[in-house]
Amino acid sequence: VQLQASGGGLVQAGDSLRLSCAASGRTFSPSMMGWFRQARGKEREFVAAFSRSSGSTYYADSVKGRFTISGDTAKSTVYLLMSSLKPEDTAGYYCAASQRYMPVLRTTRVEAYDYWGQGTQVTVSS
Repeated sequence: VQLQASGGGLVQAGDSLRLSCAASGRTFSPSMMGWFRQARGKEREFVAAFSRSSGSTYYADSVKGRFTISGDTAKSTVYLLMSSLKPEDTAGYYCAASQRYMPVLRTTRVEAYDYWGQGTQVTVSS
Protein backbone atom coordinates (compact mmCIF):
# COMPACT_ATOMS: atom_id res chain seq x y z
CA VAL A 1 0.00 0.00 0.00
CA GLN A 2 1.31 3.42 -0.94
CA LEU A 3 -0.02 6.91 -0.37
CA GLN A 4 1.19 9.51 -2.84
CA ALA A 5 0.71 13.14 -1.81
CA SER A 6 1.08 16.07 -4.19
CA GLY A 7 0.12 19.70 -4.64
CA GLY A 8 2.34 21.54 -2.19
CA GLY A 9 4.21 24.70 -3.06
CA LEU A 10 5.14 28.26 -2.18
CA VAL A 11 2.22 30.70 -1.98
CA GLN A 12 1.44 34.08 -0.46
CA ALA A 13 -0.79 34.69 2.52
CA GLY A 14 -4.43 34.66 1.48
CA ASP A 15 -3.85 32.32 -1.46
CA SER A 16 -5.38 28.89 -1.95
CA LEU A 17 -3.79 25.52 -2.63
CA ARG A 18 -5.17 22.02 -3.18
CA LEU A 19 -3.40 18.92 -1.99
CA SER A 20 -4.13 15.46 -3.33
CA CYS A 21 -3.40 12.04 -1.90
CA ALA A 22 -3.89 8.89 -3.92
CA ALA A 23 -3.80 5.44 -2.35
CA SER A 24 -2.66 2.46 -4.34
CA GLY A 25 -2.78 -1.21 -3.56
CA ARG A 26 -4.93 -3.93 -5.02
CA THR A 27 -7.01 -4.67 -1.95
CA PHE A 28 -6.64 -1.37 -0.14
CA SER A 29 -9.93 0.05 1.03
CA PRO A 30 -9.37 2.62 3.76
CA SER A 31 -12.17 3.51 6.13
CA MET A 32 -10.64 6.85 7.03
CA MET A 33 -8.23 9.15 5.23
CA GLY A 34 -6.78 12.27 6.71
CA TRP A 35 -4.18 15.01 6.61
CA PHE A 36 -1.65 15.92 9.25
CA ARG A 37 1.05 18.58 9.19
CA GLN A 38 4.38 19.07 10.85
CA ALA A 39 6.17 22.36 11.09
CA ARG A 40 9.90 22.52 11.70
CA GLY A 41 10.67 21.76 15.32
CA LYS A 42 7.09 20.87 16.18
CA GLU A 43 5.11 17.68 16.58
CA ARG A 44 2.89 16.33 13.86
CA GLU A 45 -0.65 17.62 14.26
CA PHE A 46 -4.05 16.72 12.91
CA VAL A 47 -5.53 18.87 10.15
CA ALA A 48 -8.58 17.10 8.72
CA ALA A 49 -10.07 13.67 8.11
CA PHE A 50 -12.64 12.13 5.80
CA SER A 51 -14.67 9.00 6.50
CA ARG A 52 -15.10 7.02 3.29
CA SER A 53 -17.98 5.01 4.73
CA SER A 54 -20.12 7.86 6.06
CA GLY A 55 -18.77 10.85 4.19
CA SER A 56 -18.28 12.66 7.50
CA THR A 57 -15.50 15.21 7.78
CA TYR A 58 -13.48 16.39 10.76
CA TYR A 59 -11.28 19.46 11.16
CA ALA A 60 -8.80 20.96 13.56
CA ASP A 61 -10.05 24.21 15.04
CA SER A 62 -7.12 26.07 13.48
CA VAL A 63 -8.27 25.28 9.94
CA LYS A 64 -12.04 25.08 10.34
CA GLY A 65 -13.75 27.38 7.86
CA ARG A 66 -10.62 27.71 5.70
CA PHE A 67 -9.79 24.13 4.70
CA THR A 68 -12.08 21.60 3.06
CA ILE A 69 -11.39 17.89 2.87
CA SER A 70 -13.12 15.70 0.32
CA GLY A 71 -12.71 12.27 -1.10
CA ASP A 72 -13.21 10.20 -4.20
CA THR A 73 -14.30 6.88 -2.76
CA ALA A 74 -13.98 5.06 -6.07
CA LYS A 75 -10.32 5.99 -6.35
CA SER A 76 -9.31 5.99 -2.66
CA THR A 77 -8.18 9.56 -3.13
CA VAL A 78 -8.51 12.42 -0.69
CA TYR A 79 -8.13 16.14 -1.35
CA LEU A 80 -7.46 19.09 0.89
CA LEU A 81 -8.49 22.50 -0.42
CA MET A 82 -6.72 25.14 1.63
CA SER A 83 -8.00 28.69 1.38
CA SER A 84 -7.06 31.94 3.11
CA LEU A 85 -3.66 30.49 3.85
CA LYS A 86 -1.61 32.00 6.65
CA PRO A 87 2.14 31.90 7.34
CA GLU A 88 1.42 29.65 10.32
CA ASP A 89 0.05 27.03 7.91
CA THR A 90 3.61 26.51 6.67
CA ALA A 91 4.51 22.84 7.24
CA GLY A 92 5.04 19.50 5.63
CA TYR A 93 1.63 18.01 4.96
CA TYR A 94 1.19 14.25 5.27
CA CYS A 95 -1.75 12.15 4.20
CA ALA A 96 -2.69 9.15 6.27
CA ALA A 97 -5.12 6.27 6.06
CA SER A 98 -6.52 3.43 8.09
CA GLN A 99 -8.51 0.34 7.18
CA ARG A 100 -9.63 -0.20 10.75
CA TYR A 101 -12.81 1.07 12.29
CA MET A 102 -12.02 4.44 13.82
CA PRO A 103 -14.14 6.02 16.55
CA VAL A 104 -14.64 9.73 16.06
CA LEU A 105 -12.51 10.61 19.07
CA ARG A 106 -9.50 8.89 17.51
CA THR A 107 -9.59 10.64 14.15
CA THR A 108 -7.17 13.30 15.39
CA ARG A 109 -4.58 10.81 16.72
CA VAL A 110 -1.41 10.02 14.78
CA GLU A 111 -1.36 6.48 16.14
CA ALA A 112 -4.84 5.74 14.76
CA TYR A 113 -3.52 5.69 11.20
CA ASP A 114 -1.56 2.79 9.74
CA TYR A 115 -0.43 4.17 6.41
CA TRP A 116 1.39 7.41 5.66
CA GLY A 117 2.42 9.28 2.56
CA GLN A 118 5.81 10.92 2.04
CA GLY A 119 4.65 14.48 2.69
CA THR A 120 4.39 17.57 0.56
CA GLN A 121 5.74 20.96 1.64
CA VAL A 122 3.48 23.99 1.90
CA THR A 123 5.15 27.34 2.46
CA VAL A 124 3.08 30.48 2.98
CA SER A 125 4.90 33.79 2.78
CA SER A 126 3.60 36.92 4.47
